[in-house]
Amino acid sequence: MMWTLPRAVTAVAGAGEGGTDLNAFDHALMDAGIADLNFLRVTSICPEGARVVPMRPYTPGILMPAVYTRINGHMPGERIAAAVGIGIGVGSFGVIMEYAHTGSAENAEQIVRRMVEEAMTTRGLKTAEIVVAAREHVVRRTGCVVAAVLFWPE
Repeated sequence: MMWTLPRAVTAVAGAGEGGTDLNAFDHALMDAGIADLNFLRVTSICPEGARVVPMRPYTPGILMPAVYTRINGHMPGERIAAAVGIGIGVGSFGVIMEYAHTGSAENAEQIVRRMVEEAMTTRGLKTAEIVVAAREHVVRRTGCVVAAVLFWPE
């Protein structure tokens, strides 16, 4: 099988409530606009030259490589958050990091930015830009927050 090098990436985040963890996750995916994809979970390298693009239309059911994180909460009033960060390299590949916690989206964004900076530094890469998608949610019964980076073939 031949794999295509992704040429574009999209960062999204969403939140939702449901009767179960899985239903809340599904609602969070719907909120992020990615509920009808089949994810192939990948790790954290952003290919050299990949552009960050807005969400694109897609055919429901396609296989989509993605880096993602999620968190569920069950305590009414609890604040949960998830974030993904894309580190775009200067003339090189970059990295993608994900983070989820009980807390605010602002805090999750700060943490994921530091994670991206450390991963780029560890690899000796210069950072052109860091793009972050973050979301938070205050749980009512069973809540979920998801953040993802999708890899597009063109």
